[in-house]
Amino acid sequence: MNIRSVLSFLSIFFIFHHATAQSQPAVNGAEIKLALKKLNTLGSVLYFAAHPDDENTRLISWLAKERLYRTGYLSLTRGDGGQNLIGTEQGEELGLIRTNELLAARQVDGGEQFFSRANDFGFAKTYDETFEFWGKENILADAVWVIRKFRPDVIITRFPPDERAGHGQHQASAILAIEAFTAAADPNRFPEQLTEVSVWQAKRLLWNTSNFSLGEGATSSDGFQMDIGDYNPLLGQSYGEIAAESRTNHKSQGFGAARQRGVITERFELLGGDLPQQTLLDGVETSWSRVAGGKKIQSLAAKLNADFDITHPEKSIDDLLAMLQLVNQITDAHWKAVKSEELKQLILACGGIWFESYAAAPKFARGEQVPVRTAFIVRRPGIQAAVVDVRATGDREVNETSKTTLLPYNELREVSAGFHTDALTQPYWLNHPHGIGRFAIDRQTDVGYPQNPDGPATTVVLRINGQEIAFKRPVVYKYTHPVRGEVYEPLAIAPRITANIGQRALVFNGDESKTLQVIFTGHTRGPVSATASLRLPTGWRATPEQTSLQFAQPDEEQAVQFTIYPGKTATLTDSVSVDLKYPDATQEARAFRVIDYTHIPKITWFPPAAARLSKVETGLSAQRIGYLPGAGDLVPQALREIGLEVDLLDERNITAEKLSQYDALVTGVRLYNVNDRMRYIHPRLLEYVKNGGTLVVQYNTTGGLSMDDIGPYPFSLTRNRVTDETATVTFLDPESRVLHFPNEITAADFEGWIQERGLYFVGEGDERYQRPLRMADPGEQAYDGSLLVTPYGKGNFVYTSLSFFRQLPVGVPGAYRLFVNLLAKRN
Repeated sequence: MNIRSVLSFLSIFFIFHHATAQSQPAVNGAEIKLALKKLNTLGSVLYFAAHPDDENTRLISWLAKERLYRTGYLSLTRGDGGQNLIGTEQGEELGLIRTNELLAARQVDGGEQFFSRANDFGFAKTYDETFEFWGKENILADAVWVIRKFRPDVIITRFPPDERAGHGQHQASAILAIEAFTAAADPNRFPEQLTEVSVWQAKRLLWNTSNFSLGEGATSSDGFQMDIGDYNPLLGQSYGEIAAESRTNHKSQGFGAARQRGVITERFELLGGDLPQQTLLDGVETSWSRVAGGKKIQSLAAKLNADFDITHPEKSIDDLLAMLQLVNQITDAHWKAVKSEELKQLILACGGIWFESYAAAPKFARGEQVPVRTAFIVRRPGIQAAVVDVRATGDREVNETSKTTLLPYNELREVSAGFHTDALTQPYWLNHPHGIGRFAIDRQTDVGYPQNPDGPATTVVLRINGQEIAFKRPVVYKYTHPVRGEVYEPLAIAPRITANIGQRALVFNGDESKTLQVIFTGHTRGPVSATASLRLPTGWRATPEQTSLQFAQPDEEQAVQFTIYPGKTATLTDSVSVDLKYPDATQEARAFRVIDYTHIPKITWFPPAAARLSKVETGLSAQRIGYLPGAGDLVPQALREIGLEVDLLDERNITAEKLSQYDALVTGVRLYNVNDRMRYIHPRLLEYVKNGGTLVVQYNTTGGLSMDDIGPYPFSLTRNRVTDETATVTFLDPESRVLHFPNEITAADFEGWIQERGLYFVGEGDERYQRPLRMADPGEQAYDGSLLVTPYGKGNFVYTSLSFFRQLPVGVPGAYRLFVNLLAKRN
């Protein structure tokens, strides 16, 4: 990840505590001054919503950097069920991206980030559906845990607890906030948590209203409001400007935001406690008076602020050390932990004391020794500093004999250490298989953390002006990129051998065998061997039955071709996985997956080496397909699974001569939203249809279309969708050719769908469009806008809002059969 030259010092504690930043950030005098002011502020606010992007970054930045409150955001989910505008990742991998985008946002706005175990299973229309999948008590317990641990004085929700929330998960988040507000203070609710945390009663619970919930141009009738459009001269920005930079980190959702300047009015309605009159924390003591023994600390903090010399910050170190001793003597464990960490980071900043811990490579295998070096420098004069101890922590430490290392002014010093570990750097919420609604985790204490709280790290003890202080640093890998400059990556601890299968589903068209290529990679720095075999359902078989693997160096690969012969049938849960038999153990293999975008740290994770097995009985009329990629999907790869030849096209390929060689053209999801050139490309696509081709346009959203009419005849898009993947589908036009050729489509073809039927259905449209399907969520209005078909010239135009982009990559048989029909030419 590229490191910002200036990073808000107010979030340093959070950054290092959760190992989200990959370097010690640069801190300027203005940021030190703000952090000194924060020492005398003991208030906290928790923002509470459902997804990445739900949070109000304007309010979070104002609370954290203007009011200097400790400010957190609890996003119940990681956004796994959404769409991806920057790549093809879906599900867990999209959740990993959005987790890191939230952390990048918090680095800008100064907030802290928390999560529950809830999984974003896709759009929900009701809170009942949401709780059915999530398990209400489970996620309520998580919310109570975070509240008891964070101890907010005020809790703020983004959504109301009713249908105005616009999304079942939004509404559910507000309902949970209301219940957690009370339950966190009740010792009879979730008493098993009280061995680690104490009950906590927040002063009030407020709904931060928005036009999204109230309606455009509306204002809340009763409540509290305030202006947060302040300009911070120390930061050189208003909170509308900081918030825009924060929100723009949500790149996978296309949420780049314009900077706001001037008055920004935020409105609140009361959901619990009493309504504030002057400030959000009315009635809350936010000075050291709230802590026994805090009077002397408050006086010293005031002195530090009054005496601070921005050109000689090192003059403040002795008073900071004295304040740290006083804080460590208070009996309030919560504020002791929070304020001592703020003080420790201030001591480093004022002394220009910098240190980082590096591994020699970006990846090691479990069980190996990981050498670590930690570099130190003191960049302000007159400071007596020394390294007392450095320990790289793992299952087994391998540290050099500890000896004190003096740190002269402005001279680099290094200390070496190392560790063994048998723990993969797998995201803790992805260690085990999980259901649709929530993740399975091993430890209650992990709840809330955005990332693994116990990843590879060093514990460093420094003696600064005679006082010993312990710090923690993540162990990272650092290198110089010719374009990006200095780049940091999180250290990865991998399995000894991994097995990568190239697709999420292996789709068999009939009883013909299929070749599966598995790429095995060794990750150890010495020889490693194993025997690999495939685990298949009863009645399926593979050749070879097993294969020997031998690797001498890290990153060596061995490609193995297995031929799989399908059984007579396949269930909706059948899969193929890889077993590895080592000399000392037999294990189910894991894959090695890397997600690499420049706006977030590199992500490495190890999902099971498995793929779904699917049997599809389908005829093929179209053979060669031209595909125009949109916002990112895996449909082209999925179509190749059933033997279709698929070419990816761009504007240079859109000529009559080039297009004439294709039996059908398909546009990727949201193409007309993300490609402004479609207004020029689209007429050529319609000309192709006129000349006898078939064009299948997959779903687009209502906002930001590059052109008004994306069909040969007018139709409009809506936000209507059917979220129940088991919803009954009615055939309105049983004689429609798309239901008969080359496959006879029946109700059975809509079994086994995942997450939803479709989204952003067509509303009104020209009567020349055929609408062969109708569907509805239980108890709701039925829609006939999921599929439109019309002849145009000699060809066929198809628009579909069915979620083929989710169904095809996981091998849903009926979705394949219907999509093949959509590709067929007219008679």
